[in-house]
Amino acid sequence: MSDQPIQEIRIGRIRAAIWRNDSDNGAKYSVVLSKLYRAADRWQDTGHFGGNDLPLVSKVADLAHAWIFEQRET
Repeated sequence: MSDQPIQEIRIGRIRAAIWRNDSDNGAKYSVVLSKLYRAADRWQDTGHFGGNDLPLVSKVADLAHAWIFEQRET
């Protein structure tokens, strides 16, 4: 895997980082969902989400799934 995601999808502070891993069986994708927040004048991220975050988490995950599906069709 590279040190940068192949694609990022972001809505507000919710982000999906999509990673590609090439194998003998073709490309495999994984997704890391996170929430950005500001602390001590720095941007940080967490994998913890509040109840109000969940609609955006769902939307970002859906967009990540659609992006991965499109890659497999090409």
